[in-house]
Parts: sequence; C-alpha cells; structure tokens
Amino acid sequence: MERRNASTLLDGVLEAGRTDEIALITEAGTVSYGELGRMVAAVGSYLNGLGVQREQRVLMVLDDSPAFHATFLGAMRIGAVPVPVNPMDRVDNHVYYLEDSYAKVLVIEAALLPSLEAMLAARPDIQVVVVGGEVGRHTQFDYIVADGDDLRAPADTHQDDMAFWLYSSGSTGRPKGVVHSHRNIGVTTDTYARNVLRIGPDDVCFSTTKLFHAYGLGNSLSFPMSVGAAAVLVRGRSAPGRIFETVERTKPTLFFSVPALYAAMVRAPGAGDTDFSSVRACVSAAEPLPAAVLSRWRETTGVPILDGIGSTEMLHIYCSNTLDDLRPGTSGRPVPGYRLRIVDEQGIDVPPGQPGDMMVRGDSCASFYWHQREKTRRCMRGEWFYTGDRYLENEDGCFVYQGRADDMIKVGGLWVSPADVEACLVRHPAVSEAAVIGVQIDDVSRIKAFVICPDGVADQAVLSEELRGWCKEHLRRYEYPHVVAFVDDFPRTATGKIQRFKLREAEAVTAAAEIAALSSVREQLAGSMADVRAANDVPA
Repeated sequence: MERRNASTLLDGVLEAGRTDEIALITEAGTVSYGELGRMVAAVGSYLNGLGVQREQRVLMVLDDSPAFHATFLGAMRIGAVPVPVNPMDRVDNHVYYLEDSYAKVLVIEAALLPSLEAMLAARPDIQVVVVGGEVGRHTQFDYIVADGDDLRAPADTHQDDMAFWLYSSGSTGRPKGVVHSHRNIGVTTDTYARNVLRIGPDDVCFSTTKLFHAYGLGNSLSFPMSVGAAAVLVRGRSAPGRIFETVERTKPTLFFSVPALYAAMVRAPGAGDTDFSSVRACVSAAEPLPAAVLSRWRETTGVPILDGIGSTEMLHIYCSNTLDDLRPGTSGRPVPGYRLRIVDEQGIDVPPGQPGDMMVRGDSCASFYWHQREKTRRCMRGEWFYTGDRYLENEDGCFVYQGRADDMIKVGGLWVSPADVEACLVRHPAVSEAAVIGVQIDDVSRIKAFVICPDGVADQAVLSEELRGWCKEHLRRYEYPHVVAFVDDFPRTATGKIQRFKLREAEAVTAAAEIAALSSVREQLAGSMADVRAANDVPA
C-alpha cells in the first residue's frame, strides 16, 4: 500500500471501540483514547485554520504531556511535519531549529517562552501556541483543544512523503535534522514492538527517555498506540527517586531507560524497596549496557534488561536481546526485519570475531539529513545505513559493541575498545560508571579513565592503582588505564549518553594549558639565569 498517513496509528484503536480505554497516564490524571482523538482533531483543525500547508513544519518544544501526542499526531494528520526538539536544549539551538526547519508554527512550554520572545518579536510570521502558564499575545493550547471534534479523514499522503523530523546531536557542529517518512513508524511497530516487546493492549509503558527522542517516541507514543496500550508521561528531569515513585504509582509492565540511569538507580536509596513486580521486561538503549550493571539491576529488582542498539536515523532499536535469548555484554541479534553487516574501511565484510564498522538495512531508515547532503551521501549508502559504531559478531552470532568509530584508541600500535575497558572498570565494586579516552603522555598514546564512585574515594592514589591492577588482571595487558580520574559526572546527551568527545576536548585544553604554563616557567627560569649570569659577569 503506497498511500499512508502515520497518524492513523490512532484510528485502529478507535475503530476497535476502545475509546474509553486509557491512553495516557499523567501526574494530573488519565486521558482516554477517545479524548486523545478529539485533541488530535482539534489541533489539526487549528493548523488548517492557520493555513498550514502539506510538509510545512511545526516545531515542538514540549515536555512529555498529552499536548505532545496531540500536536505530533494532529500535524501529521493534515500532512504537516511535526519537529519535536529537546525542551532542555540551549536557547541558541532552539533559535537554530526554528531557522533551519523554516517552521511556520511553534508549540512551546510556557516556561521556555520568555527566552525566545525577542526573536519571535522580529518574526511575526511564526504562529506561537503555548502549553500551560501565561501566553501573552500568543494562543493557549488548552483553548485550542477545549472543544475537540471527532477525527476526520487524514490527508492523503504517500508513505514516502516526509512525516516528521527528529534532530540528532552529532559529535561536532549543530544537530542534524533527520527526515522520516510516513511508513517508518509502522515499520518499528511491526518489527521491534511486535517481535521483541511482544506488546499487547494490557501493557503499560513507562519511559525515562523523553518523547522528543527517537527511543522515547517509540516507547511512549507509537508502540503503545499500535495496540491500544497505555503510556506513562512524567514531566521534568528523570531522577531515581521520581522514577521509583512513578513505578510504584502506575505499575508499568514495560520499563525503558538508559545505562546511566540504570547504574544510578541501583545505587540510589530506595532501589531495593521499590516494587518492580509489575514489570515483565526492562529495555536499555542509547549506549551499550555493561553486564555488571545488568547483574546488579537484576539482583535488586528481579527484572531482566533487554539491551539493544538503535539510532535516530533508524528510528528505534534494530539489534536486541530478547527475553528468550538474553546475552549480557552484547547487543543481541538483529531484530526481525533488519540485516546487519560488519565491514572494514573499504566496506568489505569482515569475518566473525573481527571488529569493524556496523551497517544496518531496514525500512525504518530516514530519507535524508536536512540541509546536509554530504552527510547523507556518506552515511546512507543505497539500502544500507553506516552507523558509525564499531562492533564484532561473536561465535554465537551476537553483536558486541567496541565503541564509536571515532572513540577507538590505538596503544602501542594495537586497537583498544573503550567499551571493553569501561565494562571491566564497572565490574569493580567501587565503580558505577566509567568513560575511557585516548590521551598523549610524553608523546605516547595512553588510556585515561574517568570513573564515578558513588560511595566516595578514601584514597585516590590507592584506588587508582587498584583499578589499574584490576584491568591488567581481567583484560589484555596493554588495555589498562594509565591514568585514572575520579569525577562526579560526565558530559552527556539528552538521553544520558556519555559525550566522550567533550572529555577529549577538555583534556586537550588542559594539556595545552599545562604546556603553556611549562613554557612560561622555562622562560622565567631562563630570564632568571640570564640575570644571575649578568650580575656575576658570567658568559652565557
């Protein structure tokens, strides 16, 4: 079928007569599928009234709430293109998103509006809808949806028409606009949601990752809506205490989070007292889950974690562990509907056991990067997407993460996987998280580890030596960290993924400062010696 509109994900639930079933569970109450349908219809009618045309963009700077679902689905319903972005992002990035996307409408949280008012005053062509709080000269979201109507037929869009964008943060430069088509959401529900989650109408989904992110969008919108299940929405930042309270209050059956939060939760007060018995499976993505964290989590809660790998470009997880086939320390096997290849620098497949770059093929792949032709050509190679992740396929056919292609470290002419060193460090009882980078020490490549020890460090020198010895014992001799730094946290993306490039940048700045300081000391010493020689009439 070539004609498709992704918003009809909602129609199947309504047509099945499940209008009174709970769609969304919020801290303020619940929203039924019937109520959500009327909100979607109201947003679509409002956008139509503004004259929003097919494929014109609607920028969404929203936290997780029913307003997100209504705006996202309502925009797609009329053939417009919703563009959700991180509400906690920098103001200059919010301005960039508006300018880069050519958005005609901005739907924004009231608390964030003041930071953009000056720019919006100079852009009267942008229509602004405000969610919650004071709206000033703009339109209140609640006013738009106050008199919702029944859903009308969606715009007659093609499955390859652009449906929505997601902005993906890169290691350098501005975030990239990732353009997805109307077919893509259905692909992820038919593959991962159906085959790995085995999601059903009785499930309750709770994701600590927000809706603006590809992972959260599937967890809290498309997956539950594909079967008429419920989604739990929590506004604000995700922290262990709030997560535990939400689990106790809402009794989710599927729980989605990221390694950084799993590591924080098992160490947090109340972890062992929180009742996770309603949860039949936990899911982890964004970056590989250390086997030690999985073990601690299962000991604490009794629930397994299905680790997997996905990306914004592929919309969700395409390689995963399952409840029937759980292999700690790996990303599992390809999700049905996807194919994986591990290739060398020439794009030639490497044999099992040998690391290389991961390529993935599947129908959920984005169409292109907006305004980034060269990036599109470099990463979207025919039917295959170049992920930028280094992996190897082990003897069991599972895929084992080695690190990002630009994170790999060469020591003594041998490649070191930062993931291997980090996983080893996390197995030490004092360490909850670790990040490893390559550094230059006396012009020689070495490994530096940044570690988080939630219980504190009595003697850094002693623990540093203990961790080096620990790695020498459990890894190849050249893979141990030559330097260990103890930190409270790492620079992270919005989903909690460690930004190792920022650690490298900070290290480079520190090294440059040390070199400059050393040069200054040498100059001062040289000047002092010259003065001494002159005072004593000693030839230079």
